[in-house]
Amino acid sequence: MAAQSIPASELWNAIRAAGVQDVVLVPDTHQRTLLELLMADNEIRTVHCSTEDEALAVSAGLIIGGRRPLMNIQHAGLYASVNNLRGLGLDGQFPIVIMIGLLGRDPELDPNDDGSSMVRLCQPLLETLGVPWHLLDGPEDLSCVETAFDEAASRGGPVALLVGAPTS
Repeated sequence: MAAQSIPASELWNAIRAAGVQDVVLVPDTHQRTLLELLMADNEIRTVHCSTEDEALAVSAGLIIGGRRPLMNIQHAGLYASVNNLRGLGLDGQFPIVIMIGLLGRDPELDPNDDGSSMVRLCQPLLETLGVPWHLLDGPEDLSCVETAFDEAASRGGPVALLVGAPTS
């Protein structure tokens, strides 16, 4: 089945329902409509970072401070931040939930079959690192947002949410 665009308002509602207090982000054009909603929201604080390494460190700091952040990046940022993800998320056991946009994915294909190595290697990289992931391929997958936070807390480590199609 093809990936479907998730309306930004529905994803925003799922994020709010999961108790997210802060969205730590490196802007992602794949999720542009969601980011526009979040930046206009007075309840959820957005923290803009220059790099994914910085976003991981800020997310960890917010967790130490008792907050519930969601980190929001693009798949290229996952590759750029592997060492910090390993150090903070895995070795440091920070329950960071990372929402990753699969920019440029062919929505007709499973991510593992995509022609772009950036998309195709995302899930295998997460699996190699031992980071559980959930694919958000349409509105029916929104329950995975709260599931990811529960899973991150129970395992004491990061969990990824892969956004399969651009938000609408």
